Amino acid sequence: MKIAVAMSGGVDSSAAAALLKAGGHELVGFTMQLWNQRRGLSVGEDGEPLPSRCCSLDDVYDARRVAEELGFPFYVLNLERDFERDVVAPFVQSYLEGETPIPCVACNSRLKFASLDRTALSVGCEKVATGHYARVRHDETNGRYRLLRGRDARKDQSYFLWELTQEQLSRSLFPLGEMTKEEVREAARLHGLYVAEKRESQEICFVPDGDYAGFIDRYLEAEGREMERPARGEIVDTEGRVVGEHEGVHRFTVGQRRGLGVSRPLPLYVVRVEPASNQVVVGHEEELLSHEFNAAGVNWVAFDEPAEPVRADVRVRYRHREAPATVTPLGGGRARVRFEEPQRAVTPGQATVFYRGEEVVGGGWIVR
Repeated sequence: MKIAVAMSGGVDSSAAAALLKAGGHELVGFTMQLWNQRRGLSVGEDGEPLPSRCCSLDDVYDARRVAEELGFPFYVLNLERDFERDVVAPFVQSYLEGETPIPCVACNSRLKFASLDRTALSVGCEKVATGHYARVRHDETNGRYRLLRGRDARKDQSYFLWELTQEQLSRSLFPLGEMTKEEVREAARLHGLYVAEKRESQEICFVPDGDYAGFIDRYLEAEGREMERPARGEIVDTEGRVVGEHEGVHRFTVGQRRGLGVSRPLPLYVVRVEPASNQVVVGHEEELLSHEFNAAGVNWVAFDEPAEPVRADVRVRYRHREAPATVTPLGGGRARVRFEEPQRAVTPGQATVFYRGEEVVGGGWIVR
């Protein structure tokens, strides 16, 4: 087949390309230039922009070198404007609204897959391949494409892919889905790829220092939106008593314990963030537990939106262990999730994914 390969410059996408090339496929490599680090919205102590280990110019150079070594054409897609509009601006707005967003989901489905899929079709590619640890299977009985976890449970990335449509899944290839991370590195070594030992990226690519609040402050200033910067406000307990002050609601997330500036005999945690009243609500650990929540933007992967409630194991953030729950469709892309046992720190803005065993049933965005 003629296949478009998303090239991040890391070991995973490079190994995926090498495996496909060894399998006799015709490849076209694409790297997406997403964010201009020179904008200086994340800077070090010396005032210089901090380098990112994901989507940086160095990664573009690494991806090009791998494509040259493996012998297939390579192109760079400049998606900086789309990335800022579809990923960065919503990320900032979500924090201003008291949420804790996870931009990697939207980046994967709404930007990377959507853009690469269109480009791949325009150059005659039948499939789009990435280095994700996930699997796609076609179900002959109902004609649907199933999204499955990667075999390596420690690296499984199906959580980030629940927004993919049936059309996108029909053209998706995940060559690493059956492999472990060490097997992937060994494959890269066997193919002589110099990125075989390259470190992984863990941070959000446009906030390499992890200082989300600082990034938001600088972004608003750069956009001439200083008046939107969250102001100082009250920290209150769940009874409404004022127990402290905060420097802006965008500095807090549900479940946070450190950095509250409040001293009490028992530990306090952020229970809710209320931008309307400019308050951060804190409580004890048991007050973080929730039996149910609502999800919006729900995408059903395993089947069309069901008429009846669905039993599933539900994850409420990437590192959360799924818990048994009932998912009740509410129409309009919404659903109500109720757990058998209460779960800790269910956070608006995060993605929730519904599983049955290895299969992704669907997912959505946690809302208030």
